[in-house]
Amino acid sequence: MDGTYLSQLMQQQSGVLVFVNVFLQQLGLPVPSVPTMILVASQMHGFSGLAGILLLAVLASLLADWIWYQAGRSFGYRVLSLLCKLSINPSSCVNQTEARFTKWGVWSLVVGKFIPGFSTVAPPVAGALGMPRTPFFIASAIGAALWAGVALTAGYLFKTQIDFGLALMAQHGVKAVVILLVFLSIVLGWKFWKKLRFKKMATMRHVSLDEMKVALTSLTPPHMLDLRSASMVAETGFIKDAYVTEYDSLAKSLSGLAKDYPIVTICACPQDAGAVFAAQELQDLGYHNAFPLAGGFDTMKELAQRDQSLIQKQVMPNMSESLAAT
Repeated sequence: MDGTYLSQLMQQQSGVLVFVNVFLQQLGLPVPSVPTMILVASQMHGFSGLAGILLLAVLASLLADWIWYQAGRSFGYRVLSLLCKLSINPSSCVNQTEARFTKWGVWSLVVGKFIPGFSTVAPPVAGALGMPRTPFFIASAIGAALWAGVALTAGYLFKTQIDFGLALMAQHGVKAVVILLVFLSIVLGWKFWKKLRFKKMATMRHVSLDEMKVALTSLTPPHMLDLRSASMVAETGFIKDAYVTEYDSLAKSLSGLAKDYPIVTICACPQDAGAVFAAQELQDLGYHNAFPLAGGFDTMKELAQRDQSLIQKQVMPNMSESLAAT
């Protein structure tokens, strides 16, 4: 594949390439569409062509967003769990996405298009949180138009430089492909390293259901940190005596606590990812008895079948503060 072939392909199948590429990326597949839009725009010879490509990119993005929005609306957090299992960084998948929604509101859908990973997770979160369809589609359309518009404008403005690069590829096609493959290998290698790093971290000791049951009735019950988002806590209930907190506020939630006191971190993440990261951070701070709860909130729900007071719908004081702060 050389530069001449790429140039012809961009001119003849530009609309199809952009639509399919944007649609697949917004569905969550690892197929970056910004380079495609930049290359396609560099082959355009007028603003009318750019406007057509922009419209196709927005439509493709909206179609993918609508699919995930409907999935989130119909299946709630089960869809988010599926997405997070596919995520390189599952610890931030649900909780940080919801935190952004709580902080930014509908604008999170606009800004989210520029944040890798967030643009795919945001629509099902919006659906799960019950965001009305009209503001959802308006915000998604604005975000997609700005995101695609920036890429297309960059390609159009720097068409001379891009054409020069394509010409070099035509002359040194094999070398260019080798450089591209090396670059992709480095990027993929870095992502897999992060995933392997998490898997290694996840091998730390977890508090089992039976251990938690005994600990809750002991003379020194553990200090529980509930890492679920405030909206999820409001929807599914709070854990009795647990402190609702965020990853950035872990230290504040341990004010006056002895370094050797037992701490249990709880989340609603796939592979207990959020709880694992939080426990590791606490151990690094010197709290060596901090461990994640195996099964997270699902384990607490199982324990609540025997003691219904463990999970309640009323809002605890520390949760009220969390909700007010957002």
